[in-house]
Amino acid sequence: MTRNGTPTVSEAIVKRLVAAADIVAIFGAGVAAMRWNATAVDWHLAGLVVLLGTILGVNFLHLAGAYRFAIFARFDRAITRLLIGWILTIAALFLATRFFEPVTAAEGPWAMAWLTAALALMGVNRFVVWQCMSSWQRAGRLGEVVAIVGAGPIAQRLLRDLATRQANQRVLGVYDDGAASLPKHCMGHPIRGTVDDLVKDAREYHIDTVIVALPLSAERQLVDTLNRLCLVPVNVRLCPDAFGLRLGAIGTTHMAGHTFLNVVDRPLSDWRGIAKEVEDRVLGALILTVISPLLLMVALLIKLDSPGPVLFRQKRYGFNNQLIDVLKFRTMYTDKTDANAEQLTRRNDPRITKVGAFLRRTSLDELPQFLNVVRGEMSIVGPRPHALAAKAGTLLYQDAVKYYDARHRVKPGITGWAQVNGWRGETDTVEQIKKRVEHDLYYIEHWSILLDLKIIARTIFGGFTGQHAF
Repeated sequence: MTRNGTPTVSEAIVKRLVAAADIVAIFGAGVAAMRWNATAVDWHLAGLVVLLGTILGVNFLHLAGAYRFAIFARFDRAITRLLIGWILTIAALFLATRFFEPVTAAEGPWAMAWLTAALALMGVNRFVVWQCMSSWQRAGRLGEVVAIVGAGPIAQRLLRDLATRQANQRVLGVYDDGAASLPKHCMGHPIRGTVDDLVKDAREYHIDTVIVALPLSAERQLVDTLNRLCLVPVNVRLCPDAFGLRLGAIGTTHMAGHTFLNVVDRPLSDWRGIAKEVEDRVLGALILTVISPLLLMVALLIKLDSPGPVLFRQKRYGFNNQLIDVLKFRTMYTDKTDANAEQLTRRNDPRITKVGAFLRRTSLDELPQFLNVVRGEMSIVGPRPHALAAKAGTLLYQDAVKYYDARHRVKPGITGWAQVNGWRGETDTVEQIKKRVEHDLYYIEHWSILLDLKIIARTIFGGFTGQHAF
């Protein structure tokens, strides 16, 4: 918040809101244009064209730099970038009509009305953001929520510069593992506790960036601090007092005249997060529609096989360690269900029904989780959500694997990189869960839409044989 208690505005939030508004503008204008010329439009083909145009539009606008935060403060620059991205989108759609016959539905008066109206609405979006940017700038509300690790000379110099240079960051507070023996304030900012307290506050106060202001000579303390900060979805920046720390290929961030090393980035930030969200919601809704007859058939078989509800809800860890209700088809007798997965399943488990055994073997019991995807609680592809009491042998997962929570920096998925590489099912040993987490972290660091499509394809072709299932 600002000094008077008004909330600040984050760059990431502004960019995401503009992209979301563009998605609504393009898709909404397309639907309106189809209704305007309803008698001359094939709704099925035209709907596919509008969906394709929406996806292409957002991606080409990103490539054209239309979502760079700096350009929103200049209306002429924002409109220029918008025009470039939209022209590229129209060109791509035009080429598609030449090579793919179904896309010829994009021809006609309705398509011209759609493309024109979408451009106008996106122009209005940018005018509104430009006006808001001017207002936020005057009120001193532009910025991001920042936390500082360290209360020594480096942190004091940084806080002084942030204050004197009128940087657009709101410092939530200072954190130091020696907080108990320190004063209550550092350069006018409250010392809120240790790094462990910071991990908790990051989940509660939605911190955007953590700046580690510790001397590079304190190598062990630095490594321990950075490892703990990897457990939460925040940007972590290192403020060095000297150069020479070898961190590999990393970027930098400039703030208040200082250069910070980008040691950890929030996964799936900016356009990557938007692309992932569109992929999940659109593809999830389409898949749910296609498999709905299968879902009804499975539900009927469960009802005929044993009394009780069709669906089984289980609390599992989701994004940022938040608990979600994961939906599955019930595979156990109602009076023998294990809500917390405290007991591992085994061969010929007497708790499992006849239909349930088949559903587990083919992974069909996981299909209701597409409802979780459409609701925004899960992704189609991501680290599998684990039950609260899941164990590797006799150890809880979080006790078996150090920094286990790092896999919760993205939404959990119905299928994932670990599953299609064979690391699924029972975890009798610590090594099995370590390998699963290792593959989950690889996925988070190397995410792309192509990787998601590869995992989905491997799941489909291997899922019903039990080789690479959910």
